[in-house]
Amino acid sequence: MNRCARAVFPVVLPSLMLPVVLRRSFDRQRRVILWGALLMIIAGCATLPKDVAREPSHARDRPQETKLGRALAADIARHPGMSGFHLLGSGMDAFVARMALAEAAELTLDLQYYIFHGDLTGRLILDSVLRAADRGVRVRILLDDTTATGKDAGIAVLASDPRIEVRVFNPFAGRSSAAWLFSAAADFDRINHRMHNKMFVADNQAGVAGGRNIGDEYFSAREGVNFADLDLLAVGPVVQDLSRTFDEYWNSEWAYPIEALHRSKPDPAALEKAREMLTAHRSAARDSEYAKRLRESDLLTKLLARELSLVWAPAQIVYDRPEKAGGGGKDSTIRLGPQLRSIVTEVRSELIISSPYFIPGANGIALFKKLREQGVRVRILTNSFAANDVAVVHSGYARYRKDLLKLGVELYEIKPSLVEASEQEQKHFGSSGASLHAKSFVFDRRQLFVGSLNLDPRSLYLNTELGIVVESPELAEKLARQFEEFLRPEYSYRLVLEGTDGDLVWVSEENGREVRATRDPEVGFWRRTSTWFLSLFAPESML
Repeated sequence: MNRCARAVFPVVLPSLMLPVVLRRSFDRQRRVILWGALLMIIAGCATLPKDVAREPSHARDRPQETKLGRALAADIARHPGMSGFHLLGSGMDAFVARMALAEAAELTLDLQYYIFHGDLTGRLILDSVLRAADRGVRVRILLDDTTATGKDAGIAVLASDPRIEVRVFNPFAGRSSAAWLFSAAADFDRINHRMHNKMFVADNQAGVAGGRNIGDEYFSAREGVNFADLDLLAVGPVVQDLSRTFDEYWNSEWAYPIEALHRSKPDPAALEKAREMLTAHRSAARDSEYAKRLRESDLLTKLLARELSLVWAPAQIVYDRPEKAGGGGKDSTIRLGPQLRSIVTEVRSELIISSPYFIPGANGIALFKKLREQGVRVRILTNSFAANDVAVVHSGYARYRKDLLKLGVELYEIKPSLVEASEQEQKHFGSSGASLHAKSFVFDRRQLFVGSLNLDPRSLYLNTELGIVVESPELAEKLARQFEEFLRPEYSYRLVLEGTDGDLVWVSEENGREVRATRDPEVGFWRRTSTWFLSLFAPESML
């Protein structure tokens, strides 16, 4: 009996009688505490497998020899040293782009995601991936364990296809839904680092990277509120750089093959059953309202007619090295943050920032102060309290609002609904309701960044992130104009300081009339109070 088993044995054996004894001897609260202690002891024994076999693999070289490569060859030759880009502001267009890549893939598909839901769009993408594997495409899927925990059996079924491999990044030791929380508590320092990267690459020749995970709320397919988000469709040399980052993560010690976490071999019939279910889902989805809207997508029309315009420009991938998951958040040589900061410090006239979660910290305030002293116009758009899907993060941001405004930073908060937006304007938001999820920067209207990075301590120091910096005045101007659409008073609150005490005021417009508020709009007493209380126990470095 190993040390862990010896520690648990004296607790487990008497626990067989616990239900009877506890019912007689203790009140409900004490029973919960004792059961919780027992589960924590058991979960504390859960460990990750050692000496995991990770067969190295890499993106296919010579991507120009694929169908995609041959189709793009002439354009790439006309733009040496450049890559082609198309902004994906619409959720439907972002979904169409991923589906088109899966259908076009001839040799390889690489997917890397923080969240991958099994909803309408998630299952359609899984179906397209499985059909690609049936055509002989090698598929590699790298998931953060935020998605995988509790779903090992289903993921193992998918990975039982000989052409599909799935790996899980920085997994929890406790794999069941009952044990993961306790194993997380026992190993918090490690599992607090998550892989937030997002990419979808076909044949090492074309790909999508940006802010979107896989799920209905990211693709304008959910009833009610969806995320206003942004991706870049990219082709050409920058995609090979994107693939190299994927390979670095895939082959790292932090990526565990699902087979190492889920030892039971799936029933061979299970994969066929999953295939049948996905096929049935695809057939049923054809008549959905979402499918009807998809068929009207501008991007789909242009792709089918081979008329999609691309902006060609130099670009570079910026990313966190996977070692950051081991606690290397303070090491500037492996972090994305310092790479972006070096670009920000070169800004001379204007800096535009979209970040759903925004906590600048003392270092950020010092940077904005320096920019303002140099005459740089700084405009920031983030979520209002009512639009923020992680309320406790708002408390970290709220304490910096007055400091930012005093520096002359222009601060805007997106409203939780855009009911009056026209159909064309809603296209950039995803629906008639929105929560900001796009992470982008525009530098002097000549460069832009699109990626997964939020401007908060979690993204900067804990999670791993990925993005693309493009040197394109054309794309930068287009993104700046889209940003300015968000700032219209119908859609966002403009924050100002008024009075001798510098009171915070939210200025907006409703039905053509200016409206002013002196506290976070559209937030009730209970949410305000509970968030304040939770913020007392959430250090800023964890937000």
